[in-house]
Amino acid sequence: MGTAAGHTRRIFAIGGAAVLALTAAGAVTAGDRPESSDARELIIARDMDLTTLDPSRVYCDTCQIFMTAVYETLITVNPADNSLEPRVAESWEVNEDSTVYTFTLRPDIVFADGAPLTSADVRWSWERLGGLAGSASYLVGGITSIDTPDDLTVVVTFESPNSAFLNVVAASYLAVVNSAMAIENGATADETDDAEGWFLENSAGSGPYVLESYSEGDELVLVRNDAYWGTVPVFPGVTLLQVQDSTSQLQQLQSGDVDIAMQINVDALGQLEGDENVTAELIDSYNFVYLALLAAAPGGEALADPNVRQAIRMAVDYDGLLDITLGGNGNVQASPIPNGFEGSEGLPLPEHDPDGATALLADAGVDGVSITAAYPALNIYGVDFDTMMAKVQQDLSAVGIDLQLEPMEFAAWIERLVGEGIPITAVYFAPDHPDSSQYVQYFGMIDGGTWFAGAGVEPNATEADLFAEALSSSGEERTALYNQLGQAMIDDAVILPLVNPQLVLASASDITGMHYSSCCNLDLGRLGLG
Repeated sequence: MGTAAGHTRRIFAIGGAAVLALTAAGAVTAGDRPESSDARELIIARDMDLTTLDPSRVYCDTCQIFMTAVYETLITVNPADNSLEPRVAESWEVNEDSTVYTFTLRPDIVFADGAPLTSADVRWSWERLGGLAGSASYLVGGITSIDTPDDLTVVVTFESPNSAFLNVVAASYLAVVNSAMAIENGATADETDDAEGWFLENSAGSGPYVLESYSEGDELVLVRNDAYWGTVPVFPGVTLLQVQDSTSQLQQLQSGDVDIAMQINVDALGQLEGDENVTAELIDSYNFVYLALLAAAPGGEALADPNVRQAIRMAVDYDGLLDITLGGNGNVQASPIPNGFEGSEGLPLPEHDPDGATALLADAGVDGVSITAAYPALNIYGVDFDTMMAKVQQDLSAVGIDLQLEPMEFAAWIERLVGEGIPITAVYFAPDHPDSSQYVQYFGMIDGGTWFAGAGVEPNATEADLFAEALSSSGEERTALYNQLGQAMIDDAVILPLVNPQLVLASASDITGMHYSSCCNLDLGRLGLG
């Protein structure tokens, strides 16, 4: 859940009036990966942001890795070019106005316990995702019905055109769960659900791996699914180790204690030069880190004034932030639609203008305001949040805003954010799927928007109208509409992108298939030995 200029990847856009049918010829199960080896387990170091393993409640970067390994979606994304590939579905069709999607499932898929995966499991999984109203539930918004005329057919109907849905289906959060097993262990689609504890110790998917164990703040252990219907994964087991510090990740990779280090700082690349046992590559990403300005939270009343929010946007020294957090290895981002996604091109980048910020604060009658900024104490995408927020605090102090910093453990931060609220916080986002619609749904000031309620502002009718048009459009018209939506979100000044980092892909030199995925972060099933 960002980007950089000069992307080599393309965005896969689905036209609203297309009728599409794809076969399994390009499925994820095909490929030239090495034969599986029982002699080597994969060890990954990362700062894990997990709070749950319930597939209908998860929503984080590590969650994408876990979900893609243990559960499966109907469609997935090829990380090489962002094109869509069949996975559980072998084909699909879309009607003329993009309101009805028909998926035909593969007949040979079974869950890890041997039970066949059917259309009823798909329907139940998506209905539970929507019914539990978690962070990822927005992805199934607007569905009026999910019909299952037979065991291998799923028909999804929307109340309005939704040209984004094929891309949405690739989001790891729309994975299929073994409904019989989940229901037996307390899973429902409403407030009576009692399965979250069970999911911390068990999994119910059809993916190449199953959950072996999870120890919060320590490690997540996956083992090969012996009943997997597709190509057997190369590694018999995968362990994700909690390693928060970037330097520690680097040292463990160099010493051979881990095979992959996922959050090495860009400035550490020089330390890997000449090390024949390690491969490291700097790549562009769609990830970004941002501020959320939430007037509805106690102590955030001043943020209800758009001049105050715009003043904060103008007070930040974005180039300085890039230098101090990433050594300049990233980009400034204009709007919540990240660089490289449809609609991002040509939008005006934020500029550091402390004089302009001071004038806006004067117009708002604000003098010497103090605002709390609580945030998770993370190092994500190579960005140390403590370093970043200290710089933001310094920038805002220069225009008369006293930012009271409160770094917090991730779980405590989440609890406070969804509870009493936080006036200003720092958050990160990696794409859920390859379509720009997610950024309007998640960051737009529209009814149902994830940040809308906390923002304490009136709904933006223009954004709602433009978004409806975009979901029923295709081609250049759709791109232009998303461009207008990007500008509208800039004008909202509720979500302020700070940095769009480049990423370091760092692994042992014999690991093959390293990649960055716009739906799944890292698809463990695509990794091999060579």
